[in-house]
Amino acid sequence: MRTLVVVFIIAALAGCGVETATTAATGAAIKKQELEEGKKTLEQVQQKIGQAMEQTQQRAEKNEER
Repeated sequence: MRTLVVVFIIAALAGCGVETATTAATGAAIKKQELEEGKKTLEQVQQKIGQAMEQTQQRAEKNEER
């Protein structure tokens, strides 16, 4: 009987460990996805800034020609 109780406790604790590991892995995957999305957003913003700078430069050159 005592052995059965010990086995049950060990099994219960092992189950908690698996759940914790799964939760941690899921959290890491979500963070990775957020990081990738952040990088994409940063690239898009940098492109837009570059385009705006080009347009400003073109306008300045046209104004100088006048």
